[in-house]
Amino acid sequence: MNPEHFMKTAFRDACVFRIKAGLLLLLLTGLSMQVFAQKTRVMLMEIKTEIDPRTNRYVELALKHAESIKADVVLVEMDTYGGILTDAKEIVDKIMDFKKPIWVYINSDAASAGALIAIACDSIYMSPGASIGAATVVNATGEKAPDKYQSYMRSIMRSTAEENGRNPRIAEGMVDERIAIDSIKKEGEVITFSTTEAIKYGFCEAKVNSLEEILQRNGIQNYELIKFELSGTEKIIAFFLNPFISGLLILIIIGGLWFELQTPGVGFPLAAAVTALILYLVPYYLNGLAENWEVLALFAGISLIIIELFVIPGFGIAGISGIVLTVGSLVLIMLNNDVFDFEFVPANELMYAVAATLGGILGGILLLFIGGVKLADTRVFKRIALTTTQETTQGFVVKPAPEPLKGKRGVAYTVLRPAGKVMIDEKIYDAYTRGEYIEKGDAIEVLDDETTSLRVKKVTD
Repeated sequence: MNPEHFMKTAFRDACVFRIKAGLLLLLLTGLSMQVFAQKTRVMLMEIKTEIDPRTNRYVELALKHAESIKADVVLVEMDTYGGILTDAKEIVDKIMDFKKPIWVYINSDAASAGALIAIACDSIYMSPGASIGAATVVNATGEKAPDKYQSYMRSIMRSTAEENGRNPRIAEGMVDERIAIDSIKKEGEVITFSTTEAIKYGFCEAKVNSLEEILQRNGIQNYELIKFELSGTEKIIAFFLNPFISGLLILIIIGGLWFELQTPGVGFPLAAAVTALILYLVPYYLNGLAENWEVLALFAGISLIIIELFVIPGFGIAGISGIVLTVGSLVLIMLNNDVFDFEFVPANELMYAVAATLGGILGGILLLFIGGVKLADTRVFKRIALTTTQETTQGFVVKPAPEPLKGKRGVAYTVLRPAGKVMIDEKIYDAYTRGEYIEKGDAIEVLDDETTSLRVKKVTD
C-alpha cells in the first residue's frame, strides 16, 4: 500500500471518529441537562376545617388530581381541631393507599381526628408552637363518647402508627387517659405533644417555619408547587349544601308540584320542581351525607302522598306515612347521621336541617295561597291557562245529552272523586257528584243532565 495514501486514509478516519464522538458527547450532555432541569412536581392541599364529609370529598378529589398531574410529592398543610371519626378513617385509608410520599405540615393544630390523619402521612413537620394529639372521641355536645368509640379510635391510632414506624403505645395514649407511659404521661391524661416533644418521641421529623423549608430539608430545590383548588362545579355543589339554599329548593319543589297539578300539561312548574329536587339531592349525595336508603325513603314518601291523593279515597295511613317519610328524609339527608345515630351530629346542624326543611315546606304552603292568587293575574299564566268565562252571548253553547237522562240509573264506570265517568244503557258519560265519593261499580242515579257532564248521586236502595 502507498504510504502516502495510508496516511491520508488514517487521518480522514480519525477526523470522522472525532466528529462522531463530539456529536455523541453533545447529545448526552443535552439529555443529562434536560434530566437535571426537570422540576419536581409538588401538590399542596389544605385541611383547615372540621373533618366531615365535605373534607373527605375534598381529600379524595385532591389525591385524584395529584395522580392525574403525576405529582412526585403531596404536601398537606393542616390546622384542625378534628371532626367526625368515620370521615377521618376514610381519609386515612385514602392517604395510606396513595403511592407517592405525603408530608403533612401542622401549622398550628392537629387535634383528635386531625392527629389521626397526620400520623397516617409519611412525614410530619410542625411549626413552632404547634401541637398534635388529644384524640379522645367526643360526641356532639363535647362530652366523652361511649367506650366502644374510644376502643375503635385506639385501634385505628395504634395500627396507623405501627404502619408508619411510630410508637403505637404513644398513639393510643393520645386517645385513652387510662394508659400510663413512663416519662411521657401518667394515668388520667391524654397525650398532646408540642413541636419539641413530638420531635423527641418520633411524631415529628423537624420544626419548620414554612412549606419551602420542608422541601429544602428533603433536597428538593428545583420544584413546581401546584395548589389544589376545587373546580367550579365542586364550588357550586358546596354552595347548594347551605341549609338556607336547601330550604329554598324544598320550597320550589312543593310549589312546582302544586302549580303543575293546578295546570296539568304546562310542564314548566314540574320541570322547576324536578330541577330543584336534583339540586337538593346531588350535592348531599356526592358529599356522603345522603345515604341510598334516605333517598329511597324520600321517593317512597312522595309516592305515598301521590297515591293518597289520586288513588285511595280520603286521607289516611298512606298520606300520613308519606308526609312523615318525606319530611323525615329531607331532614336526614342534610345530616351525617349513622342510621338514626345522632351521637356525633352537632346540635346546631340538626337545628339548621329541621329549620330549613320546615321553613321550605311552610314557605311552599304560603306560596300556594298567596303567590297562587297573584300568579293567576300574570300575563304568562293567562297565556297557558284558561281564565275567561265562555258566555252564550259570545257564541258558546252547551250541548246536552242526546236524550233525556235525568232520573235514569246506571253504574259508576270509574271512581268518582267527585268527577269521573258513568255507564248508562251501555253508554259512557262524564259525570260528577255533589262532593260525595262513589266507588267504581256502585249504582248511580242522574240528578241533572243540562250540561255535558251529568250530575249524579249514589243509589243505596
